[in-house]
Parts: sequence; structure tokens; C-alpha cells
Amino acid sequence: MSAVAADRVRKTVLVVLGLLWLAPVYLMIVNAAKTNDQYGVLSVWSPAGLGGLWENAAAAWTRGDISAGIASTALYAIVAPLVAVLIGAAAGFAIVALRLRHGFAWFVVIFASTVFPMQMLLMPLFLGYVQTGLYDTRTGMILVYTVISVPFAAFVMRNFFSGVAHHVFEAAVMDGASTWRIFWRIYLPMAVPALVAIFILQATLIWNDLLLGLTLTQSAETRPVMTALSALQSTYGGSTMPVVLAGGLIVSIPTVALFLLAQRAFTRGLALGQY
Repeated sequence: MSAVAADRVRKTVLVVLGLLWLAPVYLMIVNAAKTNDQYGVLSVWSPAGLGGLWENAAAAWTRGDISAGIASTALYAIVAPLVAVLIGAAAGFAIVALRLRHGFAWFVVIFASTVFPMQMLLMPLFLGYVQTGLYDTRTGMILVYTVISVPFAAFVMRNFFSGVAHHVFEAAVMDGASTWRIFWRIYLPMAVPALVAIFILQATLIWNDLLLGLTLTQSAETRPVMTALSALQSTYGGSTMPVVLAGGLIVSIPTVALFLLAQRAFTRGLALGQY
């Protein structure tokens, strides 16, 4: 096969995959824009204009109290990943640069928490949060989101720092720099792309979380936005599917904007130190 033909095949495959990826987005927008009379009568693939989109979005915003959920989730999705990437970077630095004794064993201990499914931890988490007064508090949600984000951050940062020559650390020590200064002024600046990539991935994970929000929160001021969105289609929420879909469009905008704004840094971070 010639290079031109191979390039055409590659472009065709990419176009097909792109269309498949956009199909759910198309279905969501088309059906979120339908009125109650149009939904269920027209085919889910048939557009009916954008007449009902703003009305459905307004209903989802007010009825589901999405504004409070977005404010809480924004706090969780910023603070928890930020703390987690710093802890993960410190762990990776200690294991690789400081050559911590039994460093690999410590890494296994940190990463072992990801072995157990989250469903197994829900009941102990719920009981522990109730007993300690962390249930239905923003502090408790930040704490649990930080804990579940640290293992992945430590895993990526250990791999990233493994690609940094150890003589960089030795040269800094010879110049009289302290361990904290080496970490803060040399290693962290080099790892900015990786830190950004971890932050984006973990912030997206937290933004899309439903399970922990349902288990550990109750009030509208504390619950994450996905929990608020799920309440729209519950028995007491009573919202129609176009309203729920319009709410889904609203809550998906921040993560899409985050990826678009940090696309270059995210792509560099995935290279894990090639830059």
C-alpha cells in the first residue's frame, strides 16, 4: 500500500471514529432542544430546532438547584486535585530523587488503595463520616476526593521523575540547595506539564462523580452537581427527559472548557517528560 493510500485510510478511520464519538453529543443536544410535546413523538435522531433548549435549561437550572451543585463541585474539583498532585509529586520525589529506603514498597502501599473497588468502601466511609462529623460537609468531600486522587498522582510523578537524571539532584546538593528548595525550585517546575495533566484528569473524575456524592452528602449546599442532576429524574424530581438532558449539557460545559484551555499542557504532560 502506498503512502498516499495509507494516509487516506488513516484519515477515513479517524473521521469514522470522530463521528461515532460525536453521535451521543448530537443525540443529547437534539433531544434537549425538544419540547415535552415533541419528545417521544419525533425520532430521537430527528432535530426539532432549538426552540425548547433555553426553556429546558432554565428549568433544569432552577428545579435541580444546579447552581449550588456547580459551586460545590468546582470547590472539590479544584482543591482536591491541587492538594493531591502536590502530595503525589512529593511522594514521587522522595522515592526517585531522595532514593527513599524501601521506596518501591512505599509506592506499592500508596498505589494498593486502588485495588479495592469503591463500592466496597462506601459503607465503611459512610459510617466513619457519620461518627466523625464529616458527613454532609465540604471538608469531608474534599478529604475523600484528595485521598482517591493521590495514588494516580504518585504513580505518574514517580514515572516522570524517573526520567530526570539523578545528577541534577546531586549537582543541586553540591551547590548547597536544601531538599525542599530542590523539590520546589527544580523538580516541580520541570514537572508542570505532568502536574497539569494529572490535575485535569482528576478534576474531571471528581466533576463526574456520582457515587460518593450520593453516599456522603445530603444537603443541596454540599452535594456535587452530578448528584443534583440525578435528583432531577428521581421520583420527587419529576423532570422530563429533555430537562434532564439540558441539565447534562450545562454541567458538561466546565470540563469541556477546561480541556480546551489546557489542551497543550495536557498533551505535553501525557508524554511524561519527553519535553
